[in-house]
Amino acid sequence: MLAATSVGQAIAGPVTSRWMGAWGMRRVLTLTLTVCVLAVLGLALLPLNVPGYMALGLLAGLSTPPVQAAVRTIYPKLVNSSQLTPLFSLDASLQEIIWILAPVVITLVSTQIGTVEGLLLVAIILVVGGGWFILSPELGRVRIPRSRRAFGLVVLKPPVLLATVIGFLLIGACSAVEVGVVATFGHEGLDAGLVLAIFAVGSLAGGLSMGHIPIGPWAMARRLAIVAVGLALTMVSLNIFWIGGTLLLAGIGIAPALAVLFAITTASVKFSDTAEAFGWAGTGQLIGAAAGSAIAGLLVDNAGPQGAFVAGILFAIVGLIVAVVFVRAFPDLRHRDPSPYPDTEPVAVTPS
Repeated sequence: MLAATSVGQAIAGPVTSRWMGAWGMRRVLTLTLTVCVLAVLGLALLPLNVPGYMALGLLAGLSTPPVQAAVRTIYPKLVNSSQLTPLFSLDASLQEIIWILAPVVITLVSTQIGTVEGLLLVAIILVVGGGWFILSPELGRVRIPRSRRAFGLVVLKPPVLLATVIGFLLIGACSAVEVGVVATFGHEGLDAGLVLAIFAVGSLAGGLSMGHIPIGPWAMARRLAIVAVGLALTMVSLNIFWIGGTLLLAGIGIAPALAVLFAITTASVKFSDTAEAFGWAGTGQLIGAAAGSAIAGLLVDNAGPQGAFVAGILFAIVGLIVAVVFVRAFPDLRHRDPSPYPDTEPVAVTPS
């Protein structure tokens, strides 16, 4: 069922994001939010067999509201260019906290209260958070122009492709580490949750401290190097204090690396293509989360908790290698506006 949900999210991300340019953000977000909430309520309340759970999981994934693509598309219209990179850093810090803490919260609710209550909590968060975003006045002040490019072509732009691939590897590393932490410290006590919270604190600190630093072609490589070194040090010991310290170090590079991904995506496409580009980047991250967890789980079963940390290290190192090898494809944003290119069209001129 989880696999079906992930597949649905991965497929829908670029599609629903592109719809926002054709139908408007509020319409698409309202439609997808409604269908997604109904699917989650069905998972919680209906007596289903495995194929039924898979079908509703797929529907919930396909209808996941493209909030991330929407909000990152309108950022350049809400702040001036000097504030855009720090805003992306803050966004990345909050996303990292969500990736780490949300599974912990839902697991706690589902194990201590019940799985039905856990899914109902998901539905409540969807309604409250999605409704608040849809009704926000900022959403109504920005309109995404209809894209004139064929669907999928935007992902072939080198910066967007790099953002998708590196996002896959970076989130894959984070997911593998999460599996390793739970395998090491268990899910009955607070130890695993505390270690993951430290990981998130490191990411938040990195995002806030590096948000003002201009983004050059080597920015991604430097930030991924911090992640790779921090994760590599986890192999020295599985002591809780050592793991906490090394993940605090690794976390410092995560939000800044995500901020680079958001910035190069925005700066390399036209405004009408921004939402779809972020949809593809989000799909890469979703696939990375699923792959990182699956690979880490297999390694834990065969080699113990350290196997998951090995998976995280390899994901991070491959990401670092990609950033170094393709450094020339990263736009230099140190002396230019990171906002998207404006959409232009021919203007008819009547001869005098």
